[in-house]
Amino acid sequence: MPAAVLVLTVAQLAVAEWWPGIDRFADKAFGARLVAYPLLMLLTPAIWWLVVRRREAAARPPWGAFTLVMLPFLVDVTGNSLDLYDAVVWWDDLNHFANWLLLCAGLGLIICANLRLPWATVLIVTGLGAILAIGWELGEWYTFIRHGTELDTAYEDTLGDEALGTAGALVAGLIVARLQRVARV
Repeated sequence: MPAAVLVLTVAQLAVAEWWPGIDRFADKAFGARLVAYPLLMLLTPAIWWLVVRRREAAARPPWGAFTLVMLPFLVDVTGNSLDLYDAVVWWDDLNHFANWLLLCAGLGLIICANLRLPWATVLIVTGLGAILAIGWELGEWYTFIRHGTELDTAYEDTLGDEALGTAGALVAGLIVARLQRVARV
């Protein structure tokens, strides 16, 4: 499943970057995304492979968690491909919440697999989500906001996006902690 998500994401990014005349892709840094998204999507499996697989040769890759980590990139690109960011007023807000929920649930399932304290899982997943939300917004600012047409509304949008991403991470942390608790019973 992660391979399908990766292929679908890269295919849409390639169309956005190399197919001329599609206005909804203009000024949204799709050249940078075409490089960054696949690298970011493969980062978690690569780190898992280097850290876990080397220690435990028989460890089975957490394909479901990898898929959760990769899905937000596909959702983001598909939202652009379908012009949902411009056509649906609340799409960007929903994405920041839901994509951080997916991303942080996947990361939480991997990172917190051996934690016994539910509150620690919630804290780690939420904190990681908040850090990633800040990093994402810095990346957006650098790649297309600072010289783009959205500069006047960027401050309010950025704060909202960070809050929604952190809220999504909190929900992900609660879900992962619940799954861990159920698995132990």
